Amino acid sequence: MKRTIAIGALTCALFAGGVGVAFAGASGGTEATASWHKISTRKSSGVSFHSGSYKFEPKGANHGAFHWKGWLKDTNSGDGHNVYVQVRVEGYSWGRFNGKQKKSVWKDKLSYDGAALYTNDAWIRACRDRGSFHPDNCSPTKYYKR
Repeated sequence: MKRTIAIGALTCALFAGGVGVAFAGASGGTEATASWHKISTRKSSGVSFHSGSYKFEPKGANHGAFHWKGWLKDTNSGDGHNVYVQVRVEGYSWGRFNGKQKKSVWKDKLSYDGAALYTNDAWIRACRDRGSFHPDNCSPTKYYKR
């Protein structure tokens, strides 16, 4: 009798698990996988952001973020200035992601609005930090839409 109850309970658990997996597969559909797209090289005097790519994460995955990655390079190692990437998503000001002087560094970041289910609009540019007496110089800003 105990064995029959245990087998029945196990059967119910396996059935419920199978229904959950089938439901998740049916509802995940096309939005479950976001594809990567190329970011054209962003460059200005002394800075380059190259070999970049981005994707808009699906709703419910990684905050629905603008996911970007690429190489940030100080292209003028003798000027003594640092470099950085700026990324902005709708409703927020620019976020700053620093590089290193005289080096090329890999960046792989998520930019998102914590109050939203997913990000629709994003902007990105590469800049050289010229200190407090001179304005920074930045590449042209690139806009992306989901």
